[in-house]
Amino acid sequence: MSATTTETTTASAPATTASKPLGMRVNGKQWHAPKKAFRPTKGLTSYEARVKLRADQAAMKAKEKEMKEEKEAERKARMEALKAKRAAKEEKERYEKIAEKMHKKRVERLKRKEKRNKLINS
Repeated sequence: MSATTTETTTASAPATTASKPLGMRVNGKQWHAPKKAFRPTKGLTSYEARVKLRADQAAMKAKEKEMKEEKEAERKARMEALKAKRAAKEEKERYEKIAEKMHKKRVERLKRKEKRNKLINS
């Protein structure tokens, strides 16, 4: 005989048992999905698996918290920069208004005096 022989496999036999018709349901509700057997130990996991799952969840939660804090810090920094910019603009406008009425050198003296007061009070 030759070295190459054709082998046949019978893998189609198990597939036909899975699609076997179940027949009529006893309660007559054919539109419902067929029920499975109750297995009370199916959802149980080992202690090691539960510990690992908890550790993974804790790590994920810590990372989320860190990201939220970082985002909040960026938001607060933007707000502080905006407030400082607005305050500087208001002060500049106020000094310009004063400068219209007074001499330039007197306005400069007032600015320096106000800065000293701010440093003392803060």
